[in-house]
Amino acid sequence: MLIRNLNRVECDEVLRRATLGRLACAQRGQPYIVPIHFSFDDERACVYAFSAVGQKIDWMRENPKVCLEVEEILDKDRWTTVLVFGRYREIDNSEEDAETRRRAWERFQQRPEWWLPATAKVSSAPERHAIVVYRIEIDRVTGRRTSRA
Repeated sequence: MLIRNLNRVECDEVLRRATLGRLACAQRGQPYIVPIHFSFDDERACVYAFSAVGQKIDWMRENPKVCLEVEEILDKDRWTTVLVFGRYREIDNSEEDAETRRRAWERFQQRPEWWLPATAKVSSAPERHAIVVYRIEIDRVTGRRTSRA
């Protein structure tokens, strides 16, 4: 197996194709990782997502430094991973966020069933209905791809 680093253009291609990733955040030294659906905006160097208020939103509000991992796996010897390092920022209903909110909603609607799973009910969770639209402003992207030698 041969492993090589991806350049930014190759990483962006993976992010454009992907809709599911794993978001990592941390609070007081404790990491937390959860799958999320997202939409990539290469023009603005960010990814958009939304979620019901819960642990991940609470933690990102306290510590906005996050990491998003995206993967494409063909088999154990052929895979691609991309890591996005960035900062969480909520998109609110203010006038200054109007354009960002519009871009996020446009990208969400390009995915089938874009509203899931963020609006799905979690059976063990207390009722918390607030939905937060957010973006991860990308600071740095890395990626690797394997192939059979």
